[in-house]
Amino acid sequence: MTYDVISTNDAPQAIGTYSQAVRAGDTVYLSGQIPLVPETMTLVEGDMAQQIRRVFDNLQAVTKAAGGDLNNIVKLNIFLTDLSHFALVNEIMASYFQQPYPARAAVGVAALPKGAAVEMDAIMVVNAG
Repeated sequence: MTYDVISTNDAPQAIGTYSQAVRAGDTVYLSGQIPLVPETMTLVEGDMAQQIRRVFDNLQAVTKAAGGDLNNIVKLNIFLTDLSHFALVNEIMASYFQQPYPARAAVGVAALPKGAAVEMDAIMVVNAG
């Protein structure tokens, strides 16, 4: 099977040996996004809500580059260094997604790249044409 690499300047560039997303058929696998500002490649300044919004904005930019939007996401994984922010993620997510919501996991982790407090990756489905 062949696949296509998805890349956009509207989301942070990869900081390792990975692609922002890879499309195989109708399925797009989005790499983890942390709250990096694409233009500066530094963590967004501000509180946890701003960090969560930045991650959703980054994911949204990659979904757009792949020919879809956040509502094409069928599986979302959320990684938090502090699970007490889980309710805040739910609140903010409701402003980015419409029902039916994607399947989802939220996982507490000890640390994330660049000292981020939140990271998300996703799987989306879009039309092949």
